[in-house]
Amino acid sequence: MRYYIYILRCKGDVLYTGITTDIKRRLAEHSGQAEGGAKFTRARRPVELAALWSTEGRSGASKAEWRIKHLPRKEKLRLIDSPELLGELLEDPELICEKGCQ
Repeated sequence: MRYYIYILRCKGDVLYTGITTDIKRRLAEHSGQAEGGAKFTRARRPVELAALWSTEGRSGASKAEWRIKHLPRKEKLRLIDSPELLGELLEDPELICEKGCQ
């Protein structure tokens, strides 16, 4: 199954990282257009998709999410500007850059 790793830019230029199998549904939830979404994003709307990657399997997606969440803000912003760097950072050839790639 394909999993997506994403970074959202929220109100106040706050960044939120998550994983999902259905990015359209998850964005609708985070934006308040559908039931659900994280408590964090409900308090910080609007949200905008800043970066998106995909990989096969939950394990790889969870590892990428954990790694991104533990990066300093400066490095997260660098990933948003150059999303192709995440595959190099994680040394994961299965990771595909979906948004903002050259």
